[in-house]
Parts: sequence; C-alpha cells; structure tokens
Amino acid sequence: MDTDRREDDFFEVYTRDLTGEDVQRLFTRDARDAYRFFTRHIDEGAFAGLPPLQRFTLRARLVFLAFTLKLSPARRALFGIALVATVVGLIELFEGIGLIRVPVVPFLVSIPLPSLVWSDGTGWLAIGFVLVNLLVLLEVADRLTLKNDLEVAREIQLAMLPQKTHAIRGLEAAGRTRPANTVGGDCYDILRLPEGRLLLMLGDVSGKGSPAALLMALAIAMLRTLAAENLTLVGLMERLNRLVYEQTPGSRFITMFVAAIDPATWTLTYINAGQTPPLLRRRTGAIEALTTGGIALGMFDRATYKAAELTLDPGDLLVTYSDGVTEAESPGGVPFDEIGLRRLIETHHADGLDDLGEAIVAAVVAHADSARLADDLTVLAARRLPPAPADA
Repeated sequence: MDTDRREDDFFEVYTRDLTGEDVQRLFTRDARDAYRFFTRHIDEGAFAGLPPLQRFTLRARLVFLAFTLKLSPARRALFGIALVATVVGLIELFEGIGLIRVPVVPFLVSIPLPSLVWSDGTGWLAIGFVLVNLLVLLEVADRLTLKNDLEVAREIQLAMLPQKTHAIRGLEAAGRTRPANTVGGDCYDILRLPEGRLLLMLGDVSGKGSPAALLMALAIAMLRTLAAENLTLVGLMERLNRLVYEQTPGSRFITMFVAAIDPATWTLTYINAGQTPPLLRRRTGAIEALTTGGIALGMFDRATYKAAELTLDPGDLLVTYSDGVTEAESPGGVPFDEIGLRRLIETHHADGLDDLGEAIVAAVVAHADSARLADDLTVLAARRLPPAPADA
C-alpha cells in the first residue's frame, strides 16, 4: 500500500501542471516553430521538381545538419556517438525476416507478408528514441532563440556605452568592458556637462546576466537625465540613489564611482558609492586609492554622500575598474587582486587608454586561464595630457 501511495504521489507531482493544451501545443505550434527555426536558411525553392521521396530525404538531411551544427563540437560528437550506439543496438535487436499476417477483412481474412522481425520491446525503444530527440530539438531551438535575443540585447547594451576615446582640452577618457555572460551588469559613461566639465561614471549592478543588464540600462538613463540638471555631484548621487531605490527590487543595488573633472582648474571631484577604489597614478609614480563617498545606490532611501576633491597634474592617470578585475581567480583559486592591477598600470601607464584597457582585460583573462570568469570586467581610464612640446 505504501508503495502504491508513493507511486500515486509521484505521478501527481509529475503531472499536476500538465494540461491537454500543453500536449497539443508541443506537437503542433512548438514543433512547427522549431522546424521553422532550423529551416529558416534553407531555400525551399531548391526542392521544386524533385520526387517526393528525394525531397523528403534532402530536407531531413538539411534539418539534421542545421540542428547538429548548432551544438558545440563536444556536444555534437556526443550526440553522434549516441546515434551510432542506437543504430548498433537496433542491429543487435534485429532477428531476421519473417512472415506477419496482415488483415484484409478485419477479423475474417488475413494474408502473410514478409517483414523485418525485431526483439520484443524494440518498437517502444524506437518510440522513446524519437521522443527524446524531439525534446532535445525543441530545447535547442528554444535556447538558440533566446541566445539570438541576447546577442541583440548585447549589441544594444554596447551601443549605450561610449565606444571611442573622448578628448577635451588636454583631457582624454576611454572605457572597455567584457561581460562574463552575453550581457552584463557593468556600465560606464563619459558625459560632457553643461558648464564644460567632464563626468566619468563606472557602475556595477548586483547580479549578472539579463536582470543586471536591464538595471544597467536604467542606471545609465537616469544618470544622463540627472546630469543635464546641473546638480552638484552630491546632489546628483542623492537623487540617483533615491531613484534606484524606488525603481529597482529590494534585493538589487548598484555600486558606482562618479567623478567630475573641470579642465579650467583641473579639479577632480569624486564620490565612491561602494565601488572598488579607483587608482590614481601620479606622474611621479605614486598611486592613490580613491575611497571617499558612501554606500551603494538603492540600499536605503535617504543615503548621504560625501565628495572629495583633488588636483590633476599633467600626466596623472585615473583607472576605475569593476570588482570583476581584481576578484578574477586563476584555476588554483588565486585572485588577480589589486597588486596585479597596480603592476599593470605601472607597466602600461604611458600607453594609449584603449591599449591600457585592452591590456588589463587581456591580463585578467590570461590569469583566469581555463577558469570561467565569474564576473564582468570593466575598466574606465582618464588622463590629463602633458603639455604639447614647443616647436623647435
């Protein structure tokens, strides 16, 4: 009795959300959509004029290739091995050619016809094989459709970020990002403020993937809107914090570093809201960490922030980065750490900002080696250019 009850409970749990509409949709709309997905690059006109059997065979071959070539090489090989194993199993279950009686008049007259004879249960195995492959086909189509959507989202996300070096009145700034997934939650921006200052921002939304990417886009939009209102840096961050708190789920927050640089006085005013401390390399070689600010955005409604000021000298280099850079681990679990970043800055401080960003990202990826990056990598750098040499 206990066994029967457990079986009934298992069956109820397994099928409680199953409806007849679900089953019908599986074999109609879902199967049709999957077929269209894998045949969208097939020229149906090429089948015109072919005999039905040849047309069916050619179409099946093209669909099979379209499906298997969407798999990664290792998974494709595994799928091929499974197919070969299935064929070998069917051959071993084959018993020969025999006679079966086919009814001509139901229940009255039947005639013997030659037929392939298989071991008992072969038909059920074949049905199971077909259904499992149908399930795999549907799942791959769904995942690839989602992947294509994410690729489009990635293009849109990258288009929101500054893609080239910005230069104004002896100051240059450039950013570089590499999401851990197709889309990510890191963001940066370079904005010219109405009064002539340059605003730099680097943020990191908690979490990864699509949810973080959506909040990242929201953060950039809110920052750009507030930047046009000519607020003080403290006022901007307090307003931005309130908006993030009101517009995002309670479990989400954004760490952010913002800095406003005035080319007239070369004063850099910054606020660090929970972001990994940016590193300012002075032309003398000394490196300072910028830590003044407050808590991450969106954690509390009425958070307060403190701004700090410093003066940029010709040749000073500011490197802002997300925690994915310093927390990236090697296969042995050793983090890249701030020491590794400081070493890179010292080696590449004279390079162009694009080259500096590329060097940092490449070094972190090389450090991770075969280990998958657990977080997005983002670098935003700015430099006060030294004065141009006088003509000889």
